[in-house]
Amino acid sequence: MVSNAPRWTLRDLIMSYASRLRFPRLFALTAVLFLLDLIVPDIIPFADEILLGLITLLFGSLRKRRGQEAEPQEVPKRRLLNGPEGS
Repeated sequence: MVSNAPRWTLRDLIMSYASRLRFPRLFALTAVLFLLDLIVPDIIPFADEILLGLITLLFGSLRKRRGQEAEPQEVPKRRLLNGPEGS
């Protein structure tokens, strides 16, 4: 009998947990995983892919934080120098 239940891998569990973290803890998790992978290569299967995902989440959280603080600015309208009216 084949089960239709999703299979959770270690990578899926780490990424789902990390997606709920804010910057300081997300950075710490990324740094620890990077150092572990640097010291003992391949201790965690697919550690490189997990690191890429964590770095993506890290940059995304920085982008969200900056976007929330800044207010949208108006784009000034450009004037034509030699338009039909200026001839």
